[in-house]
Amino acid sequence: MKEFGYSRATGVRDAVALLAHEPEARFLGGGTNLVDLMKAGVETPDLLVDVRGLPLGRIEVRADGALTIGATVTNSDLAAHPEVRRRFPALAEAVLAGASGQLRNVATVGGNLLQRTRCGYFTDTAFACNKREPGSGCPAITGEHHNHAILGASDHCVATNPSDMGVALAAFDAVVSYETVDGPGELPLTGFYPPVGDTPHVETALPAGALITAVTLPAAPVAERSRYRKVRERASYAFANGSIAAALHVEDGVVRDVRIAFGAVASRPWRAHTAERALTGGPATAQAFGAAADAELAAAAPLAHNGYKVPLVRNLVVSVLTELAEEASR
Repeated sequence: MKEFGYSRATGVRDAVALLAHEPEARFLGGGTNLVDLMKAGVETPDLLVDVRGLPLGRIEVRADGALTIGATVTNSDLAAHPEVRRRFPALAEAVLAGASGQLRNVATVGGNLLQRTRCGYFTDTAFACNKREPGSGCPAITGEHHNHAILGASDHCVATNPSDMGVALAAFDAVVSYETVDGPGELPLTGFYPPVGDTPHVETALPAGALITAVTLPAAPVAERSRYRKVRERASYAFANGSIAAALHVEDGVVRDVRIAFGAVASRPWRAHTAERALTGGPATAQAFGAAADAELAAAAPLAHNGYKVPLVRNLVVSVLTELAEEASR
């Protein structure tokens, strides 16, 4: 591992100032992804700025009903929080579906949003990778890609975003707050991850040196009846082959509100806006759920060995929405 410096930030302004003076520095939260990549030689920071001691570890219910989650809240604390479990059960389920208990105890909300892809070509410096070295190529396209993207990919990268938490946050219109040397800013999660296009190395829309300070979930009554479902190759700690975060509000058999996001199918959590529009105002039936999934997945462009994800995700949509509709009718 390359030698690096270490500094413990004493405040948010101090943290962003340190990165402004050290462009090759990185913020250190739980380190569950960053440190692994440093060991592999993928990440080579000159300085780690430890932000775990900053006052960003609280979850608060705002007067308008929104939920604000501090960036250094651990995944375990997020999943266990009673207001998260009551207002956004799919978020708690998504967090519990990710990683292991030991990792959730140290991994942070801000770090989870910034975790990098688990593509084997990216994490092995013996291979070319456009994320590591722009213009070097994407060997996954013709190589091992059974768990790579079917939506929103490009000829430059077919990797997927590995976050479970991010899928639920995308479904419920989360907003990411950050701080820079120029002051605070916000990004909706749907705009946090830019399209992969021909710049797969640009993984977020955060300004250079920005520190994530919080994630806010607007009040969403529909989210109180929500679910996260994850399909993976083994029941224990494993990344998704496909996942869904969904919420459904039905009145008299008609869909009045619906939220859907997919995981493990794109370079970012995939908000299924097309499916949502197709369902809103229509019948809450398995046939309608399947048709909406087909409309969303019409844009899928699977590679030679990951076409199974199309029916997998379709089945997730039908299964989870049917369960939620049946619960609503009881």
